[in-house]
Amino acid sequence: GDLVDGNVPQLAVHVAPLSRLRSRHGTYFVTGNHEYYSGAQAWTREFERLGMRVLTNEHVVLMHRDHQIVVAGVTDYSAHHFDPRHRSDPSVALHGAPASAAVKILLAHQPRSAEAAAEAGFDLQLSGHTHGGQFWPWNHFVRFQQPFTAGLNRLKNLWVYTSRGTGYWGPPMRFGAPSEITRIRLVPD
Repeated sequence: GDLVDGNVPQLAVHVAPLSRLRSRHGTYFVTGNHEYYSGAQAWTREFERLGMRVLTNEHVVLMHRDHQIVVAGVTDYSAHHFDPRHRSDPSVALHGAPASAAVKILLAHQPRSAEAAAEAGFDLQLSGHTHGGQFWPWNHFVRFQQPFTAGLNRLKNLWVYTSRGTGYWGPPMRFGAPSEITRIRLVPD
């Protein structure tokens, strides 16, 4: 989420290169709060036109070698404030998924989805939103809203990875929260 911070007519030319993404199992996206500030319905249509699959409280089952992998996505944690039909719900996203899947992964923009993801039975949640706190002293206050600010954390049986991301919000600065691009590699036990 938070790929954009502006409407489709303003930014379509800037996101157009994403149409060249190539992925063995597809390219998946979930909305962040800034898509809702900027017109989530229009952005969903644009991302899908560019070849991305927007997961809106739903999942896909991927086959990798001999393993089923469930990749689910939820709308942004605050989406229901913009559209009541878009309430973020990890349980709904997992409904009908094979219980025998090797791993169940949830894409959830805000780490605040972790409690519901753990209750739903996910193994791993991938999030962002926090920018790792972005700058001092703000990094101390983010923890009051988000359960995890950055890195790999554990909540019951759920692993939660929160990326600091590459950008910023508000003041054009980062201090004490380095930018990152994360590569997640899953290996069987």
